[in-house]
Amino acid sequence: MNDLPPYLEWSDQGRLRRARWRSEAGLALPQVLEMADESWSLAAILDALRSGRHLLWRGDWIAARRLLQALTPRADQLFRFQPAASPAATFARHRAVQGERAALLARLLVPLGPDYKLQLARAQDVRAACRAAWGKPDGNNSVVALREVLALVSASEWQKKGVPVPAAGGRIHPRYGVFSPLRGEYIDLVATALLPSGAALAFDIGTGSGVLAAVLARRGLQVVATDLAARALECAADNMERLGLAGQVSVVKADLFPPGRAAVVVCNPPWLPAQPTSPVEMAVYDPDSRMLRGFLQGLAAHLLPGGEGWLILSDLAEHLLLRSRHELEQWIDAAGLRIIGRLDTRPGHAKAQDAGDPLHAARAAEVTSLWRLVVQ
Repeated sequence: MNDLPPYLEWSDQGRLRRARWRSEAGLALPQVLEMADESWSLAAILDALRSGRHLLWRGDWIAARRLLQALTPRADQLFRFQPAASPAATFARHRAVQGERAALLARLLVPLGPDYKLQLARAQDVRAACRAAWGKPDGNNSVVALREVLALVSASEWQKKGVPVPAAGGRIHPRYGVFSPLRGEYIDLVATALLPSGAALAFDIGTGSGVLAAVLARRGLQVVATDLAARALECAADNMERLGLAGQVSVVKADLFPPGRAAVVVCNPPWLPAQPTSPVEMAVYDPDSRMLRGFLQGLAAHLLPGGEGWLILSDLAEHLLLRSRHELEQWIDAAGLRIIGRLDTRPGHAKAQDAGDPLHAARAAEVTSLWRLVVQ
């Protein structure tokens, strides 16, 4: 099996060039690269991208950013969304349209040097942002979508300034590819739910940025926080250090549960049963509800007597007809669990009030809940 990264080769003014292909979304290696710069009209660039061609920008960095700004509304017009007959079909069509739009814009590429330096005139310094996401440079030139470079820079800024989370006692600093706790109504549920009597140890399953582990630690618990993604593990460990909670929270690599049992086992799985298209989407989309069902099936074996499992879950999937409430309750019962209570809250994010959003009806009805589960 070949684990080497994919490489691009192309001719540039008679010289053979070679660079590593980077795509967080796992987009296919471009078969042909064409050089583009300010001499190209916007219409010519859009036509090339629509036809599936990849353009490597060789002009000015500021012009490249302006070009992407101009292309974005045109891509929105090309991929106008048309609601389908059912909520589930509408969701599927919305995902497909968003994917087509993203793929088109991702065909505008930029070159990076062996130290991640942008090889363009008037380029900003993106090296720190690239190192934060990809690690140390491997000494190879790279080609990457302009949109991805801008996403790296944005994530780097969030990592530096952090997101204030009062219940965690400070700021959570997300990283590229790790879900940010900007939408925080579920955090307050974990901060206010009544703890089982005598609770001392908690597990946070799929910790991500570590935000819920920090909240549980602030409530006086020792916490074992698990994740499989290397970025999430590094991010959570860093946040525990920043918050002074490293002595209370152990961050470990595990597929769902660590060994042993705890009085409180918390899980905030991805809320929608659909296929993610990039690592960061794995915090939102859970194919076939794998993580949700895995948490429920393994929970009883990891609860101390008198302990509780706290499942944090939005009912958005129910409003989109992707999963029914009856199906969820059947999974809970089949896992040898019963429901002893539920705390509900309404989302406060902008999309819930955006009537122009294709999924507005479902988002407007959405409720996020903390399900309190015990062994039957």
